[in-house]
Amino acid sequence: MSDTIFHKIMQRQIPADIVYEDDDMIAFRDIAPQAPVHVLFVPKRDFATLNDVPPDAAEVIGKLAVAAASYAKREGFDTSGYRIVMNCNGDAGQTVFQIHLHLLAGAPLGHFGTPGR
Repeated sequence: MSDTIFHKIMQRQIPADIVYEDDDMIAFRDIAPQAPVHVLFVPKRDFATLNDVPPDAAEVIGKLAVAAASYAKREGFDTSGYRIVMNCNGDAGQTVFQIHLHLLAGAPLGHFGTPGR
């Protein structure tokens, strides 16, 4: 297993506000939230970037998305709306090299992308 901050959270070496965990993943609140609700869903399988997920492991991504949707329903913001995002490599903003899905909610999020587009 790699030695990222996410792996340390999974191994309970670093505390986190864990909101969900099962055999396949862990989810916890982001320490630098970009929205009132900002939860990270992280698989327990080790993939540095989305590029590293082989076709025969595609279910990992689906499980992250379904868990995020279930969390949104459980917390009551499924109807008002939420965003899920995965960043891949530096130009996209990936800073921790263990794949993870961001769930953002709790306020109108507006459009995203580069300015002026």
